[in-house]
Parts: sequence; C-alpha cells; structure tokens
Amino acid sequence: MPYSEAQKRASDKYRAKAYDVIQVKARKGKRDEYKAQAAARGLSLNAYIISLLESDRETTEKET
Repeated sequence: MPYSEAQKRASDKYRAKAYDVIQVKARKGKRDEYKAQAAARGLSLNAYIISLLESDRETTEKET
C-alpha cells in the first residue's frame, strides 16, 4: 500500500513535535567517510554523532 499524503503529514507533524533538527556541515567527500566510520560501529551517522556527544557530556560531568 502506498504512503498516503495523510500519513506523510501525520509523520511530519510528529517529527516536528518530537525532535529538534541539528545540521552538521562537513567538507565535500567527508560525509561518506563519516558514514563508513559509523557503519563500522553498527550505527547510522546520526546515532553515531549523538553517541559521541552523549559520551563527551558524561566524561565532562565526571570531571566536574
């Protein structure tokens, strides 16, 4: 069954309500390198970036 316009609107509405959007800019060609790095750890690029940020936050909290 195809994805209907109503489903698309509902999904977009949910994402807008539940998530913040953060853009990361990288030099040309680096995106694929970063995606491969994340995939080597079994993560999407988004999940990998979030895990790095969370890990850094935890480390910083332990130091203070």
